[in-house]
Amino acid sequence: MANVFLIPRTIITGKEALAKSASYLKRSGKKALIVTDKIMVTIGNVQKLSNILNEQNIEYEIFAEINSEPTDKMVYQGVKTYKETKCDFLIAIGGGSPIDTMKAIGAMLTNPGTLADYMGKEITTLPPTLIAIPTTAGTGSEATQFTIISDTQTEVKMLLKGAPLLPALAIVDPELTLTSPPNVTAATGIDALTHAIEAYTSKKSQPMSDTFAVSAVKRVFKNLLTAYKDGKDMEARKEMSIAALEAGIAFNNSSVTIVHGMSRPIGALFHVPHGLSNAMLLSECLKFALAGTPERFCDLARATGIYENNMSDLQGGQAFITEVEKLCAQLQVSTPEQFGVDKKKFFDQLDKMAEDALKSGSPQNTIRNVGKEDIINIYKSLWK
Repeated sequence: MANVFLIPRTIITGKEALAKSASYLKRSGKKALIVTDKIMVTIGNVQKLSNILNEQNIEYEIFAEINSEPTDKMVYQGVKTYKETKCDFLIAIGGGSPIDTMKAIGAMLTNPGTLADYMGKEITTLPPTLIAIPTTAGTGSEATQFTIISDTQTEVKMLLKGAPLLPALAIVDPELTLTSPPNVTAATGIDALTHAIEAYTSKKSQPMSDTFAVSAVKRVFKNLLTAYKDGKDMEARKEMSIAALEAGIAFNNSSVTIVHGMSRPIGALFHVPHGLSNAMLLSECLKFALAGTPERFCDLARATGIYENNMSDLQGGQAFITEVEKLCAQLQVSTPEQFGVDKKKFFDQLDKMAEDALKSGSPQNTIRNVGKEDIINIYKSLWK
């Protein structure tokens, strides 16, 4: 069977990547809408970008209204700002939320209707030029054709997709991640690990995406704990930035599975940041998925040096999942209860969450049949 493999047209990586991007930004347009959040403005990352734009005589408008859970209302406000200020291309700087919002703004600039109209449909019309500058090492959104936006009417996280949503330029500068606090470093790092594991164990996996997925898993295991403990360690930050990019490329081409499918409803209903909700679910979901493809999980045990001679595929896969659990424990990943989610409210929403998870289509990529009751049981297992 033939496979399609998509990546951004241009990727610039490494220390000083932002400075290196000046000539590429110059060719992108005359006036940019910078999609970001107030934290990026406060800590100076937006200023670093605007300095380069000023040097290149590129005009810009700053749209800093994004939070950790972007909504359709934010997108429509961004569209309005883009049109009113006569911008002609878009730059997102920040974590996955500004990048996802930028993609959705771009889609709504060139496609009719509302965002909800495109849930479950392919977006095919090209937006204005999209440029992504991640400041966390996790979402990989700089390298994907996907965006996740919350529908404020239905309280559903909409997964929107289409090749036109793939940024034309990804600028991956680890210096921009140095200000990421430990809890964000942990959550986004586990998000990258989840992307890589799910991409490798997906029904849609392919040889090219496998290469990026395995490399990302190895980098995360070698570097995430260091970046978490010492945020100024540039080597660890650089390696985690590459890991997030690799994982993004991997799942962009082979998709995610049960973890992400179940994670989105938790984020939509209880406002748990995306990376953290993935981390909460990761262990239990991997245990469920293991039976469907033990040989693939064992591959990851071998790649990370966890496998021991004479282990069966199942034993190797179990050993790998145990190491994932140890890493999450070292990163002090919160449970729903520790995060402040009310147990009764959570259990009252089990049916809706399970249905919304299945509607996303992601659980169906798992190499094991996934039913509504399976999902409900995994949700329940988060409360021990």
